[in-house]
Amino acid sequence: MTDLLRTGQVAEAAGVNIQTLRYYERRGLLDEPERSLGGHRMYPADAVTTLRVIKAAQRLGFTLDEVADLLDAGRHRHGTPTDSGLQARARTKLDEVEARISDLNTIRTALLTALDAGCDDLAVCATSSCCPLPFAELADPHGDR
Repeated sequence: MTDLLRTGQVAEAAGVNIQTLRYYERRGLLDEPERSLGGHRMYPADAVTTLRVIKAAQRLGFTLDEVADLLDAGRHRHGTPTDSGLQARARTKLDEVEARISDLNTIRTALLTALDAGCDDLAVCATSSCCPLPFAELADPHGDR
């Protein structure tokens, strides 16, 4: 058992807390570890890499469900690319990120316009025909703009 690590060692090496490690284990992201004679969880060294991969994928915007799918696809891939692999998932995630960036740029533009127009009261702005905020468009129930 010299190449096995205890829970605290794995958590520290991966930069997560013990509760996170156990949560990932419960979610199936991390294989259930062996137990020592004293009942301590003993993880293989590659558990640290798995935890780092999970955290990196989360920073890239993947949900834990998506991370689980990616890990599962990687475990069952056998050297052939699949539609469920990282390349396909990264393309999909990039499309989502690009859409969010576009939405955020639209919001940014509306906020800058509102600041430039001196909007200070949402209720007053909502009833003003010169209000630059998007809720003015929502005031038209028939979409007759």
